[in-house]
Amino acid sequence: MQPFRSVTGPAIPLMMANVDTDVIIPIQRLVGTGREGLGPYAFERLRTRADGSENPDFVGNHPAWRGAPILLADENFGCGSSREGAVWALMGMGVRCVIAPSFGDIFFANCFQNGLLPVRLPIAAIRRIAEETEAAPGNARTTVDLERQVVITPRGEEIPFAVDARKRQALLEGLDDIALTLRQREAIEAWRARDRAARPWAWESVA
Repeated sequence: MQPFRSVTGPAIPLMMANVDTDVIIPIQRLVGTGREGLGPYAFERLRTRADGSENPDFVGNHPAWRGAPILLADENFGCGSSREGAVWALMGMGVRCVIAPSFGDIFFANCFQNGLLPVRLPIAAIRRIAEETEAAPGNARTTVDLERQVVITPRGEEIPFAVDARKRQALLEGLDDIALTLRQREAIEAWRARDRAARPWAWESVA
């Protein structure tokens, strides 16, 4: 998993509430599309018209915010189904951080397992960032610094955010839950050896 320490760049002002995972990535795109190929289909229903042409009204299609690494949203971002593909799709379009007041629980957990940082901020703060971004499209830059746990707005205001210490460290080091578990490989193998000696009957069918 790619480590996350700090990111600076444009922030897409997608100020919508209750954006569910089916809006982020339609279910049909998860069939036959590899994890690395989902980016072009992120927000497909918003990005394109019925005839397949690009929708100029979708904020993510604005030249200033194409490939932006930060996404701003309203309440309950990533609600709905538990599809991990929603995180893959966002990362495929270049997003490394989503800033919202609240998130769908499973989406929130999936972010940390894939190197995408979800940041909770009050809606008033997010609206300030969106306003500063929209005032200077193409020039406004937002920074999200996980090491310092601050968001720096385009005008230089520093807004602190909280994140679970264990999840923060895992992101900084680029470790998902499996990688964290494998750090304890020696302790796990030692326990296996002790248990195999104490309860050989429980290990008879284990290769």
